[in-house]
Amino acid sequence: MTSDSTSHGKAVASMFGRIVPWYDLLNTVLSGGLDRCWRRRLAREVRLGPTGRVLDLAAGTLDVSLAVRRRHPRAIVPAMDFCPPMLTRGRKKLRGPDAAAILPVAADAKRLPLPDASVDCITMAFGIRNILPREAAFAEMVRVLAPGGRACILEFGSGRQRVWGGLYNIYLNRVLPRIGRLLSGDSGAYGYLAETIRNFPTAEALEEEMRAAGFACAWHLPLTSGIVCLHIGEKARQTSA
Repeated sequence: MTSDSTSHGKAVASMFGRIVPWYDLLNTVLSGGLDRCWRRRLAREVRLGPTGRVLDLAAGTLDVSLAVRRRHPRAIVPAMDFCPPMLTRGRKKLRGPDAAAILPVAADAKRLPLPDASVDCITMAFGIRNILPREAAFAEMVRVLAPGGRACILEFGSGRQRVWGGLYNIYLNRVLPRIGRLLSGDSGAYGYLAETIRNFPTAEALEEEMRAAGFACAWHLPLTSGIVCLHIGEKARQTSA
């Protein structure tokens, strides 16, 4: 791991730690409530297998973990994030069986504290943009997935592509950072969000990165006119000798 990637990770974790109190509210406000729909769509693509485990990466305040549990009540969900204050806030949402089945752990997606082939599926929502280098995280996903397992990665589309005749791009570049700054009081966090969306690769380029990291196949499903994409990568099944 390079010093640049380590410094980047610490800066991102610190930034998210600052906005924890407003994080859930801003997700809903800035997406117009669509964040809930996107999480439900993500959970629909989860596939359970022999381990019964779904790893939720960049788990934040655990909304994706809870969406997975609603869709798959038998799933055990290790929930990992690089920002411990996010997980601390998320723990307050856990009740009943969810409190026993969702397991929050502070961890780096590039160095997962899990053995090989230990989970059936991986979810990640709006986290892969924040990881450098991405290929290290993809390689770790492939390592911990059971044969035939899949990673379901929800992420914004590239902000370089025009959506809704350019109206979304105006919202992304001008409106979103101002609303984020107004509600959170943090002048940098939502400017950073817009910048990372603008600089994010196209869906096709991200699929190439996933395949290069070891996924046997990768594809994407555009949501809300491509504002968001659901990327799915599958690990190869074991073949008989």
